[in-house]
Amino acid sequence: MAFENLSDREKLILQSLIDYYIATAEPVGSRVVAQKFSLGISPATVRNTMQDLEEMGLVTQPHTSAGRIPTDQGYRVYVDRMMEREALSSMEEDQIRREIHPDYAAVEDILEQTARVLATVCKQLGVTISPRFYQGVLTRINLIPVADRKFLVVLAVKHGLVRTILLEAESDISMDQLENTATVLNERLCGLTLGEIKDSIDLRLKETSAADPRLIKIFLDSTENLLNFGETEEMHLGGTTNILDQPEFKDREKLKGLIEVLEEKKLLSELISAQGIKEGISITIGKEIERGEIQTCSIVTSPYRAGKVKGTIGIIGPTRMRYSKLVSLVEYTAKRLSEVLSK
Repeated sequence: MAFENLSDREKLILQSLIDYYIATAEPVGSRVVAQKFSLGISPATVRNTMQDLEEMGLVTQPHTSAGRIPTDQGYRVYVDRMMEREALSSMEEDQIRREIHPDYAAVEDILEQTARVLATVCKQLGVTISPRFYQGVLTRINLIPVADRKFLVVLAVKHGLVRTILLEAESDISMDQLENTATVLNERLCGLTLGEIKDSIDLRLKETSAADPRLIKIFLDSTENLLNFGETEEMHLGGTTNILDQPEFKDREKLKGLIEVLEEKKLLSELISAQGIKEGISITIGKEIERGEIQTCSIVTSPYRAGKVKGTIGIIGPTRMRYSKLVSLVEYTAKRLSEVLSK
């Protein structure tokens, strides 16, 4: 039977079973569904319908004498066809607005705080991935004298990212040479993305008669170091203990697999970012996740924007997560984060 052809009774019992299982983490019996949700049908009718749902692969029975629990496919049908979004409370919205604010010194501080806020509100694992800054626009280059032969290069990218590197010349450098060279660098490079600069810097810094040729050569030789932050994505986690406290992870093997993935930050970052490529909310459930170690989990993600660049925020929790509330939480937090980073 195609899932879109589920009868009203099958939909109602599946939704009731999933809602109850999300709340309790206990397998759900037919008597509980019939009595708890006042469906107006007998436990025997509920039991027969649950058996039909099991044959469709939407629920399963962990033990012969136990009630039933949703499968990944059951959660997918629930999320796509039955779930009604649960609004955040005014207190939760106020907390998010209050704790994600533009007073931090750098983007990374805001993202770290965002991960903590997500974790606090949802009692799961909050994740933020920094924007792909190679798409970020260079806004300013400063060359600052430090000692007779040493100078500091400061690169500022729109929306808060700053990188500095200490360079050294073979002979003394005057203030005029630094200022003239900085003027040329700003004229030739500012307004371009870091990716554009990296791909064309040799051509853009040809015939720079107004700049000091020694400084231009040093700058070109150091381009790789100066721009290497443009291809990395920093990940921040909040509330690790929240997810470890979930009943699902009392199983040592499941817990071990989860910890292994959490420790592989680069892999986890790529996994989360892959979901955040899509616009809007993305929900990945159980075996839809490529890594087997965390297929007892689901991931809810959303992109956010910092000007023209885009990053990802999300929540990781057991498949038995409160999807209806977490979708609203991730969506609202992404909107707030985009507002703050666009100031």
